Amino acid sequence: MNDQRPVGELLRDWRQRRRLTQLDLADMAQISTRHVSFIETGRSLPSRAMLLRLVDRLDVPLRERNQLMTAAGLAPMYAERSLDDPAMREAHAAVELVLYGHEPHPALAVDRHWNLIEHNRALAPLLAGVPEFLLARPSNVLRVGLHPEGLAPRIINLGEWRAHLLHRLRHQIAATGDAVLASLYEELAAYPAPDDYDDYDVPASGLVVVPFRLRSELGDLSFISTTTVFGTPMDVTLSEIAIESFFPADAATTQAMRVLSASLEPAPSSSH
Repeated sequence: MNDQRPVGELLRDWRQRRRLTQLDLADMAQISTRHVSFIETGRSLPSRAMLLRLVDRLDVPLRERNQLMTAAGLAPMYAERSLDDPAMREAHAAVELVLYGHEPHPALAVDRHWNLIEHNRALAPLLAGVPEFLLARPSNVLRVGLHPEGLAPRIINLGEWRAHLLHRLRHQIAATGDAVLASLYEELAAYPAPDDYDDYDVPASGLVVVPFRLRSELGDLSFISTTTVFGTPMDVTLSEIAIESFFPADAATTQAMRVLSASLEPAPSSSH
């Protein structure tokens, strides 16, 4: 979003994105509807405390909270540092702990645009055959998964998995208003798709989770995935990191991961 716009306009956009009326937001923030209206129209400039109250009720991401602070003439509240920054040493170590602790099962960390930050050693065998232009940094994991030269030809349930990923991406776009994600969605939705599956198809009745089923050198694998985020981050970068962890969904995959485990070198000790 453009942080040069008035703070009131930005707050109104977030309120509308959350499908709230001015009365809804006023009740949530325990202020008058008149006050909300005055802030949104620019007749009143919110104090730091008031702005923090509103963005908390609107569940605005940390990056965009900083933009709102700047638009209101206030100093940004949250730092934004690379994982390589010395101040982020413990956070980086925590990411590595989760990734390598999940072996021999695959796990990877991504940023807010689904660009790969780091992965454990169990992921590499699954990416065999993916061309370098898709893996070169910044490598986008959704592009790797759905590109016709990426994993897509080897995904056994491509239609189902594709619909699942695009659904997640639509939800993320609705929650953040991120233009980069919107552009990524348009790209992915234009990739070839199975004729018998629609991108808006919901999982079959009774299906608890959507499995990721892949043909690999280890055989046909089936995984379920979970997403981990940091609970109370005070840094923009950390708040935007998500760790995707994959678990075997059947006995054959469990056995294949045991075979893979025997071939892995000892995990590197963290230098962070």
